[in-house]
Amino acid sequence: MRTQSRRAPRPLLLVAAVGTLITPLAACAGAGGSGSSDGKSINVLMVNNPQMVELQKLTADNFTKDTGIKVNFTVLPENDVRDKISQDFANQAGQYDVATLSNYEIPIYAKNGWLHSLDSYVKGDKAFDQGDILKPMTQALTAEDGKLYGEPFYGESSFLMYRKDVFEKEGLTMPAKPTWKQVADLAAKVDAAEADMKGICLRGLPGWGEVMAPLTTVINTFGGTWFDKGWNAQLDSKESKQATQFYVDLVRKHGEAGAAQSGYAECLNNMTQGKTAMWYDATAGAGSLEASGSPVKGKIGYVPAPVEKTDSSGWLYTWAWGIQKASKNAENAWKFISWASGKDYEKLVGEKIGWANVPAGKRTSTYDIPEYRKDAAAFADVTRDAIANAKPEDPGVQPRPAPGIQFVGIPEFTDLGTKVSQEISAAIAGRQSVDSALSKAQKLAEAVGKKYQ
Repeated sequence: MRTQSRRAPRPLLLVAAVGTLITPLAACAGAGGSGSSDGKSINVLMVNNPQMVELQKLTADNFTKDTGIKVNFTVLPENDVRDKISQDFANQAGQYDVATLSNYEIPIYAKNGWLHSLDSYVKGDKAFDQGDILKPMTQALTAEDGKLYGEPFYGESSFLMYRKDVFEKEGLTMPAKPTWKQVADLAAKVDAAEADMKGICLRGLPGWGEVMAPLTTVINTFGGTWFDKGWNAQLDSKESKQATQFYVDLVRKHGEAGAAQSGYAECLNNMTQGKTAMWYDATAGAGSLEASGSPVKGKIGYVPAPVEKTDSSGWLYTWAWGIQKASKNAENAWKFISWASGKDYEKLVGEKIGWANVPAGKRTSTYDIPEYRKDAAAFADVTRDAIANAKPEDPGVQPRPAPGIQFVGIPEFTDLGTKVSQEISAAIAGRQSVDSALSKAQKLAEAVGKKYQ
């Protein structure tokens, strides 16, 4: 994996909200308030995905009971939480001690001086066992200065999910390592295999973390890229056009109804309700599909992200914990992080909620737990392998100027990715051609690339 240098741009932009990689739930806000300074409580701002909501329910009777530290949660949808985090951390207001940040934001926030380095806490907390954290996660949460600034709550890559029973009924075999062209052929064959069933579900909803996440992995493996090593925009290249046209055609011909407004949540719902035969998306979705009570539990097969010119194409993503530099409760904040991302917490979730619900994808030891391996047998190893094979520094066929698989690791990407996603979504909706969408996208990318040249 080759390391590439980045030339510093003009002053960094604030990270804004967009995109959703996690299931939206109804927002439930706790007592945020001003930063706590009593030494007995901390304020945590976090995204409202299912695993986080479960953590909120388990905290008082376990973490607080054991430590005496009260945790005041503010829980918001992803777009809202990103806005609120960026405002509080950029201003170093100190209202929140801990926040959920992804591997996209953490290196940028660290460079801006908004986060506490966690190295000293890790060194002094042998029970946490940093060596047990999957190496790609530790690397993704380490900044350019070589210091660690985040701990993963859960990690994910992407893979292809498919209905084993439907494939068997249709006499079809899913390759162990499919190409995108094979997936397109299979989508045509399983389209309408059952009433109201489409061949595949792919995100089309605007957002840098929605349609642009899976599409960028397709662009990578088809040989395209957002920028070449010299920061020259490449969205209108032959390879990027081929990949985008393929994606748009596939979802328009054999994808879900209303694809231009379908994101992770809608595809998860379609897969759960038997409305789609295949779904390419986050490995985190498997936990919901295999959860107790899921109508499709035991019916889903899982294979690596489809490829064309690369050996792998799965993305790398984590919701992680970061401590605000201005926090007056850093010691207690670390205790919370150590618990929430620790081995004992995973066992607690397994015993109290169910082993398929464990926030996995971050620790090697998780995959050695017999109960977890039993309940997550269908997807555990495929997920771990996808994370291990993810190459944030080298995801395509050419050198990149910034890390990232399903995003470009620069502050401007939230705005750039969102604007480009709106053009792609319009193409999926049939309101413009792919060539028109990418022509506009290229100009947007060129403007960003010039800042770095």
